[in-house]
Amino acid sequence: MTPPSPLAAAGLVALGGAVGSVARYQMGRGMTALLGPAAVSAFPWATLAVNVVGSLAMGLLAGWLARHGSGGEGARLLLGVGLLGGFTTFSAFSLELMLLIERGQAGSAFAYAAISVLAGLTALYLGLIAMRLAA
Repeated sequence: MTPPSPLAAAGLVALGGAVGSVARYQMGRGMTALLGPAAVSAFPWATLAVNVVGSLAMGLLAGWLARHGSGGEGARLLLGVGLLGGFTTFSAFSLELMLLIERGQAGSAFAYAAISVLAGLTALYLGLIAMRLAA
């Protein structure tokens, strides 16, 4: 299968990004409803959840694309670059981490950074392993 044209590729990324961005927004709303405004103001729970879930999804996608090989460029663009790019929030992570530091919450900042990175990597690894075991 031939890769999509540049215009089609951009359309796939845009479509996926739009869906991912709305999903990210809804996750934030859901976390606020679940935990309450005070909890989500004190610690960036929604961003942490989005980044871990997104990392797991990226691991699953990468494992699936690796297994199924050719013809996956459209799926990679739509789901990996677009949807998960719009859903995960590393720029928000960086901002929230800096805000914690600036508020003098060094312990929370360290915990947030460590949990985000370690849980994200672990989730991605589990996604890859799950797809390898499904063979």
